[in-house]
Amino acid sequence: MASKLFPAMLLLTAVTMAGLAAGARAGGIAIYWGQNGNEGTLAQACATGNYKFVNVAFLFTFGRGQKPLLNLAGHCDPATSGSCTFVGADVKSCQSRGIKVLLSIGGGVGSYGLSSAADAKQVADYLWDNYLGGTSASRPLGDAVLDGVDFDIESGGSAHWDDLARELKKYSGKGSAYKPVYLAAAPQCPFPDAMLGGLGGALGTGLFDYVWVQFYNNPPCQYTKAGGAGNLASAWQKWASIPARQVFLGLPAAPAAAGGARGRRQRVRGAERPAVRGAAGGAEVAEVRRDHAVVEVLRWADGVQR
Repeated sequence: MASKLFPAMLLLTAVTMAGLAAGARAGGIAIYWGQNGNEGTLAQACATGNYKFVNVAFLFTFGRGQKPLLNLAGHCDPATSGSCTFVGADVKSCQSRGIKVLLSIGGGVGSYGLSSAADAKQVADYLWDNYLGGTSASRPLGDAVLDGVDFDIESGGSAHWDDLARELKKYSGKGSAYKPVYLAAAPQCPFPDAMLGGLGGALGTGLFDYVWVQFYNNPPCQYTKAGGAGNLASAWQKWASIPARQVFLGLPAAPAAAGGARGRRQRVRGAERPAVRGAAGGAEVAEVRRDHAVVEVLRWADGVQR
């Protein structure tokens, strides 16, 4: 998602191509939480009423025989037993409000990858036992049962992410809660994604429920002053063809999100509407801390729907 793991997350907006026709306020805002110690608690974020999805970021070390490691910046120390169980209580608070909470794995800085299908199964089993509906004596977030896993895969190679998706989906409806396991992904906008693919690879399996495509810091497919929205629209049409339940189009929504983001945001809000009008239904924001930007995102998404 970001170029570095520990600094504040990038802020972005998105519109989803299907499934959120009731409007952005009804079901279209997602956030990444966990990489800024000043962003407030997870429960506080959910209490705003602005969000439908929360990705808790990141499990940044896993696979290839490594001990899985969670990093939540300044919120708590997952290496210390019991330090992060309060986050689990916040997860339950969010879920009580109808918000889906997913664990985001990967990130811009980390040590992760899958060496084989067997390795993918081992990682899936770990995620199930420690964050989803399984049981383990060392669950970092306590007994909270998260709703799924977000693949923010920016390194580690392209092999076996499809195997991981299949193994995780096998757990849907299992455990005492009988909950589905939702899968999300955050590929880069050049199609297909170097790690997760497009019509092939992990994203071609048809197993992903939510895909938020990063249309920023990617000159070949982002909005530019010289090229306008043409590259964005062309790439969007490709991403709209993948077999996912909902596909989101991500754009910078704050100056810190990408170079020249403020001016680019103002231009894009009008320029790319024709490319997505009629196929848009919500918004997605990737930083909790900047709630002032959420109002602008909602207004923008409402404009796209018209």
